[in-house]
Amino acid sequence: MMRVLLLLASACAIAGCTGSSNDDAKAAKPAAQAQATPAQKTVLDTQLKAIQKAKDVQKTVDDQAKATDKAIDDSGG
Repeated sequence: MMRVLLLLASACAIAGCTGSSNDDAKAAKPAAQAQATPAQKTVLDTQLKAIQKAKDVQKTVDDQAKATDKAIDDSGG
């Protein structure tokens, strides 16, 4: 636990030491150009795609279950 806190404190200290020149460069960028930049690939992209695919499959299953339930109710069962 102490290692995690030490690591977190070190990361905060390093992040606090960054220069303000990055802020100036970001402010100089036009808004349209910032929006046109595509999202960077991350390590989690494949996991996020798998989660989205699972959500889409679940939606399909739910839609089919609703259709089946409606067909049963319409047939008098």
